[in-house]
Amino acid sequence: MPALPPDSDLTICFAHAAYQLQAEFARRGHAARSFEVRSLDELKARAGEADVLVVSGLWRNELIAACPKLRFVQSISAGADQYDKAAFAAAGVRLATAQGANERAVSEHAMALILALTRQIHLARDNQTARHWRPMIGDRARREDELGGKTLAIIGLGRIGLRLATLASAFGMRVIGVRRSPEKQPDVEAVVRPDQLLEVMAQADIVALTCPLTPETEGLIGAQALAAMKPSALLINVARGKVVDEAALLAALRENRIAGAGLDCFHDEPLPENSPFWSLPQVIVTPHSAGETRAYEANVVDLLIENLGRLAKGDATLRNQLA
Repeated sequence: MPALPPDSDLTICFAHAAYQLQAEFARRGHAARSFEVRSLDELKARAGEADVLVVSGLWRNELIAACPKLRFVQSISAGADQYDKAAFAAAGVRLATAQGANERAVSEHAMALILALTRQIHLARDNQTARHWRPMIGDRARREDELGGKTLAIIGLGRIGLRLATLASAFGMRVIGVRRSPEKQPDVEAVVRPDQLLEVMAQADIVALTCPLTPETEGLIGAQALAAMKPSALLINVARGKVVDEAALLAALRENRIAGAGLDCFHDEPLPENSPFWSLPQVIVTPHSAGETRAYEANVVDLLIENLGRLAKGDATLRNQLA
């Protein structure tokens, strides 16, 4: 790969619909020039000016061919399913993710969904909107629940999954993890391989998805996996929408074969207005916001500056390198 220009000749494009990345970068006093775009059309029009792109949801793989100056892409997200890594390698363009930048936010969001569903906070909010003081409940099965002693299955024990395990352990939960390399992990009672997924689903009171989207995980939670869950169990998805077969999940929820779900990601985003998930009372929908945090820009720019420094020194390895 050709070396990056000196910092004073370097041009960085920050591409995101909302985040204030350029402002955070400017605050650091780095010598590189930079500009910001907020839409795909703007990105396509100006990406050719950049040596470095800081991007995620606006990325399109055809930009590689359209950007002869491009030397490095720093992804804003931890997920990498939108990037054609073979095309990056063929073009000699380096690629790194923002893995770790939002591990606290996503794990805390997953825990928040677990707490909200078990304590029925979403129903309390509905009652507040309706100005309805719900009376005490005689039917124990319909009451709020406690987490202590419950079993949480975490599918994907990367940084987010392991941090969620620590949070769950603090609530007295028993944690089982599923990952390809089943080494013992802190705060996790047992770690099993993916071929034992159905056994784990059957044991769990709550199943949390924190895995990346890969060919192996696409559609992982389908009709068979959902059928293995307890009728009282909850599903939490802070991974990617396509890890779940949405038609199978919708059927399981409508038929009360699982108790509820906290869903931060979907096949189609934004979630269409006519999606039935909006109106299911046992579902909490959040708008792919699990990773959002007031610290996000600072975390991403920390990674960017570190990787720019590594590239300037000719280091072969980037932090969170993919290509």
